[in-house]
Amino acid sequence: MNTLEATAETKTFKEVLSFIRSELKPKGKIFTPFTVISAPIILLGAFLVLYRLVRGLGAVTNLSQDFPWGIWIGFDVMVGVAFAGGAYVLTFVVYVLGSQKYHSIIRATVLNGLLAYVFYAGAIFLDLGRWWNITNPLFGNKFGANSVLFLIAWHFLLYMIAEFVEFSPAIAEWLGLRKVRRFLGTLTIGAVIVGIALSTLHQSGLGALFMMAKGKIHPLWYTEFIPVLFFLSSIFAGLSMVIFEGTISHRVFSGQIDHQDHASYHDIIVGLSRGCAVAMFVYFFAQLLIFIHGWHWSLLSTPMGYWYLAEMIGLVAVPCFLFLQGARYGNLLIIRTAAILTLIGIIVNRLNISIIAFKWWIPLSERYFPSWMEIVITLAIILTEVWVFRWIVNRMPVFRKPPAWAEENH
Repeated sequence: MNTLEATAETKTFKEVLSFIRSELKPKGKIFTPFTVISAPIILLGAFLVLYRLVRGLGAVTNLSQDFPWGIWIGFDVMVGVAFAGGAYVLTFVVYVLGSQKYHSIIRATVLNGLLAYVFYAGAIFLDLGRWWNITNPLFGNKFGANSVLFLIAWHFLLYMIAEFVEFSPAIAEWLGLRKVRRFLGTLTIGAVIVGIALSTLHQSGLGALFMMAKGKIHPLWYTEFIPVLFFLSSIFAGLSMVIFEGTISHRVFSGQIDHQDHASYHDIIVGLSRGCAVAMFVYFFAQLLIFIHGWHWSLLSTPMGYWYLAEMIGLVAVPCFLFLQGARYGNLLIIRTAAILTLIGIIVNRLNISIIAFKWWIPLSERYFPSWMEIVITLAIILTEVWVFRWIVNRMPVFRKPPAWAEENH
């Protein structure tokens, strides 16, 4: 029980600020292998971000008029948003379908999704040539309110607000704000429903950004159904990330997880595996129908065709089969292997569409390759997200059980 819970009804704003200041102090060991490795990367990344804002995109990136989108969009945004899909899938399962089986991991999943959107929205900010015009998409300036980017900008903003509302009860419990916690609890279902609706829109909306690139994207990856494929793939991408991150979190934060949640974790992973298998089968079948109706048989005997088969068979069909086998026999090693292959497959797919298969006919010597500064900034964004996640988990009831008074008011 934290120090504010006993006086939850009488605390002042000054007391809350004092508590927050005390919580900002480091907890546990400072110089860990992770800290020693990640801190220099984050500091260098922060310097490069400032350098980019002052000197412009050309000083930091290898972007050009032929390749205007690099890894900050292709990886940080396209991949990162898909990986965050577990939040809307599991909130739908828990709060709408009423399955309490996954309730113990819902806060960690929502927190991961919230942080992912906050940090990857930062990647969009960095990718803007004139970053001071960041408000333009929200108001439809210059390009109008009919733009797909206008919709995605609003979807991102509203979804981050919805996820913050979903997670906010944990913040109120951390601060011992009983009345605020009671009020925020009443907003959860509404925030979940709004969040799910927004997720289905912006996951597919990211795919819709490529609809205007017909003739620039290789025929094996371009289709008018890209929005549908982006949405379907976000389901198993998000669940695979929940499996991957959950495996790490249950080891790193094992001291915060009670025996009952530890015991149920095996069944949770098996259930997530079944969900991944179903979503991947639907995705693979949709891709097969698109390929057949597109009459792309002759393209399979080309280098890009071999690469397409490697993606579809090695990184979709194989992990789908592994998920089924892992769920059937309850083998967590197989399930985790399938999750890793799936995450690699999502990275390959998004980079294929945005970079690799984009203007594929241009010689390698003239194509886009990320600069070392782009890579460092991307690593800094990911590592900073991990730092923030760890800070929150070590202070708020994410894996720990909520305080008794919060359970009574739930």
